[in-house]
Amino acid sequence: MMESVGVYGFCGCKAKNKMKCDSRWEIAASETAPTSAYSSPARSLGDTGITPLSPSHIVNDTDSNVSEQQSFLVVVAIDFGTTSSGYAYSFTKEPECIHVMRRWEGGDPGVSNQKTPTTILLTPERTFHSFGYAARDFYHDLDPNEAKQWLYLEKFKMKLHTTGDLTMDTDLTAANGKKVKALEIFAYALQYFKEQALKELSDQAGSEFENSDVRWVITVPAIWKQPAKQFMRQAAYQAGLASPENSEQLIIALEPEAASIYCRKLRLHQMIELSSKAAVNGYSGSDTVGAGFTQAKEHIRRNRQSRTFLVENVIGEIWSELEEGDKYVVVDSGGGTVDLTVHQIRLPEGHLKELYKATGGPYGSLGVDYEFEKLLCKIFGEDFIEQFKIKRPAAWVDLMIAFESRKRAAAPDRTNPLNITLPFSFIDYYKKFRGHSVEHALRKSNVDFVKWSSQGMLRMSPDAMNALFKPTIDSIIEHLRDLFQKPEVSTVKFLFLVGGFAEAPLLQQAVQAAFGDKCRIIIPQDVGLTILKGAVLFGLDPAVIKVRRSPLTYGVGVLNRYMEGKHPPEKLLVKDGTRWCTDVFDKFISADQSVALGELVKRSYTPAKPSQLVIVINIYSSEHDDVSFITDPGVKKCGTLRLDLTGTSGTAVPARREIQTLMQFGDTEIKATAIDIATSKSVKVGIDFLNY
Repeated sequence: MMESVGVYGFCGCKAKNKMKCDSRWEIAASETAPTSAYSSPARSLGDTGITPLSPSHIVNDTDSNVSEQQSFLVVVAIDFGTTSSGYAYSFTKEPECIHVMRRWEGGDPGVSNQKTPTTILLTPERTFHSFGYAARDFYHDLDPNEAKQWLYLEKFKMKLHTTGDLTMDTDLTAANGKKVKALEIFAYALQYFKEQALKELSDQAGSEFENSDVRWVITVPAIWKQPAKQFMRQAAYQAGLASPENSEQLIIALEPEAASIYCRKLRLHQMIELSSKAAVNGYSGSDTVGAGFTQAKEHIRRNRQSRTFLVENVIGEIWSELEEGDKYVVVDSGGGTVDLTVHQIRLPEGHLKELYKATGGPYGSLGVDYEFEKLLCKIFGEDFIEQFKIKRPAAWVDLMIAFESRKRAAAPDRTNPLNITLPFSFIDYYKKFRGHSVEHALRKSNVDFVKWSSQGMLRMSPDAMNALFKPTIDSIIEHLRDLFQKPEVSTVKFLFLVGGFAEAPLLQQAVQAAFGDKCRIIIPQDVGLTILKGAVLFGLDPAVIKVRRSPLTYGVGVLNRYMEGKHPPEKLLVKDGTRWCTDVFDKFISADQSVALGELVKRSYTPAKPSQLVIVINIYSSEHDDVSFITDPGVKKCGTLRLDLTGTSGTAVPARREIQTLMQFGDTEIKATAIDIATSKSVKVGIDFLNY
């Protein structure tokens, strides 16, 4: 039977420079019964121990990601949003041309459909039926009793942000109340985009386009925790976009970073400057939010027919004003979340450095929908609304679509009321449920800013609509205020407002009023497509992001020489007369530490006994940076490297065999490698937050 051993060894002293650490190393001897009944991960494994041959050191392996994209003919980016999604692509031979996906079948009048709603429909047998407008329209046309059998899901992306213990088995709830595996739904959605994109590329090329020709980029919020980012990668593997063996084919891009990359290219005519005192694009600062924004929207509407955007290979005028070390904030406000990221410019290449780790929260435009739902509950009763959603799921979807189009018409200077059509089945079901009319309910509700119109509509005053936006916008402004208090964020030059919710004039006005005197506030004209186009640029040149902040502390469990008075008695482990402190958390890197793209942290270990046939290295993570032991609260196992040491008979193996361990940081995914120097055998593992 093979004998395995965990990673122990490496000093736990607090020397600032590990090269100066003068602790001596001894090979841990064979197992002895522990002196304490204390339950520790190390003891339960029966590990004998590994000792280090060298202190850790950092290797800047900046070439590791260079030119990977050369083997791909095209980069396709998928902006998988909470409320709407889309894709765009660029051929690597024509990086200045970004093509946004085909116009979608269906769609709402007056609403741009260069994206499609993030809605998915499964048949009663739980097989994929349709996505986007097609799913919504088909579901809408179903007979109410039949609709109850179909599984319709929308706004499901937020589940990845709000689920604390996300796993591969996490469920989603369809509109009819039935449960379905989240991984299955995300994989179906990504597979749909894959098929759409490959079909469009094949039509354009005049021949079959292979998946292997494509580098895929999927965008995720920067504030998502590591399990959610990994979940997206697993769903992409299941959808066939890439595979674990060819993981470089898929890049998980952070949404504010993608926006940042695109904003670098902006020319003056491609943006609106809210904080401008002088005229910009023919708008003066005083009228930018009102008339100026109307002109800008008209400009976008006129140019919507064109799906190809030219990105000049230059730095835009705004960007050219930035100097080495200048800072700017990207506020990415989408349907589900708001992401705040602070970047700093690095010259001469204009590379980006993440200066302050991403913050934000669930303050997207969905918050306005929840406020509307609360208003309906206040008028008609929570019990009725809950029943209506279950009994008439398709009609509830129709009602929220009607609200969405009116929501987009809300503006600070609006004076005329907004009418929201109530589906006939709402009016009919309410009468059956309560025994009186919708109009009667409105009269009795004490909600005086919502009236009933004889055309079967809810008539909301502009103040009533604006009140629905207030809690969400207040949360965003408060979060930004907190961010501006941080020393790293003082002297910010620009604030770029991007994402679908950034189209809302109410949000623009609030940001301008709160921060217009602190920095210049810029909105790209095609604000809803900023992230999508930036993601394509990122796929063409992944090395443009140079420095990120590590969201977590990473390390391994080690044995340390036991020191009386310094180490807890319950951690004492005696092996062949040597006293060890077990379960010491030895850091590779700390939370919030700056990490260069492709940076490697390297360590060398040696097996405790020459007879060992398998080495097991367990990797741990924590959100805190002051971690001492792998048993501390919040420390989670997130990776295992298992290295087979057999097959060396007849080979001259040195007395102190070197096992080199490397962790590569800086990308949205983290990889660990162990190499047996004597045989060149190696194992790799991606850090796994879903299966431990």
